[in-house]
Amino acid sequence: MRMISESQLSAVLAGVPGVPRVVAGGNFAAPHRALAVVDGALARYRLFMLNAQQGVPDRAGVTLETPFVGAGMRGRDGLRYFPSRLSLVPNLLRDVLPPDIVVVHTSAPRAGAVSLGTEVNILPAAIEAARARGGLVVAQVNPRMPFTYGDALIAEDEIDLALETDEPLPSPLPRPPDEVSRAIGARVAELVPDGATLQLGIGAVPDATLAELTARRGLAIWSEMFSDGVLALDKAGALDPDVPVTASFLFGGPELYAWVDGNPRVRMLRTEKTNDPGLIARRPSLVSVNSALQVDLFAQANASRVHGAIYSGFGGQTDFVVGALHSPGGRAIIALPSWHPKADTSTVVPRLTGPVTSFQHSFIVSEQGTAHIWGHDAAGQAQQIVDHVAHPGVRDELRAAGRELGFPLR
Repeated sequence: MRMISESQLSAVLAGVPGVPRVVAGGNFAAPHRALAVVDGALARYRLFMLNAQQGVPDRAGVTLETPFVGAGMRGRDGLRYFPSRLSLVPNLLRDVLPPDIVVVHTSAPRAGAVSLGTEVNILPAAIEAARARGGLVVAQVNPRMPFTYGDALIAEDEIDLALETDEPLPSPLPRPPDEVSRAIGARVAELVPDGATLQLGIGAVPDATLAELTARRGLAIWSEMFSDGVLALDKAGALDPDVPVTASFLFGGPELYAWVDGNPRVRMLRTEKTNDPGLIARRPSLVSVNSALQVDLFAQANASRVHGAIYSGFGGQTDFVVGALHSPGGRAIIALPSWHPKADTSTVVPRLTGPVTSFQHSFIVSEQGTAHIWGHDAAGQAQQIVDHVAHPGVRDELRAAGRELGFPLR
């Protein structure tokens, strides 16, 4: 790893031929300073990121690519969305979308290695794919990036060039759960026993669920990501101290970043491991909690599209639904409000009109109640969803529509 200036990096990048593909860390660990140098040096390139936040380059000559759309790419003209389970994105990079340049945000070196810190995810696979074709690996080295262990550790000689920075990590804006989210979180928490292994997605409902679990004991975390709620569980004594907190990326506030820095109880693994349904299934009583934009009477969930336009993507939902169903005592839960206040419409529809993100869940939960899905026949599942998940104002309409679909709804 050779430390260089921005002007030196720009000169190196200017010599990269063609229209290179640049893979960069996403979420709240994007290497913005290094990406700015990339953007200034390359007239045309493809930028591949997961859950990119605001501030990523977006101009003529830049083709945005992602399997999971974040706020920084959502609605952009020319966006290339690649449908993929998160566990399979490394295969995309290896076989179909090989990177020419990988840009990562790392800690300062310790004992010959740097750490990817809060964002491991697909980056080890991207580095390997770039190395295999003679590509370039660039690090934005920041002493404020937490030093985490597991697959986060990258030997210095795996990185070609590095820029030194000293900047605080960004955090998502705090959004306290509203009354509906708290009601859903309380219902979901009732389905989580002591000793469970938790996977929770992103959003107000997962955060509210964690807040309801502080009285549990012996909990473990095996998740693609985690945030401040896990730290609150640890403070409350809810986590098993002998089981490492395992994830692939994280984001939250400064206190969370300080907690994970050098913490041997936190193990950051590659996406291929955290999201492997086979490895997930080995975890005892794995409870997977994910959100959706819509569910239908066939117990299918849409977590990807709004009015036909891509909103996010599969993410790890499909990986964890399958893994949880095969876990001994595991449960796959979809949680969502019964009503979209902005769109002023029901989240429960007779039948999804767009692509399905996941199906065959254990439970579907809204603030109205809990639908027991697993073990019921198709008609029973539809009845559960109408009676316990749907908003009361649309239940009669759903019953009528369900009958037209062949469900003998009462």
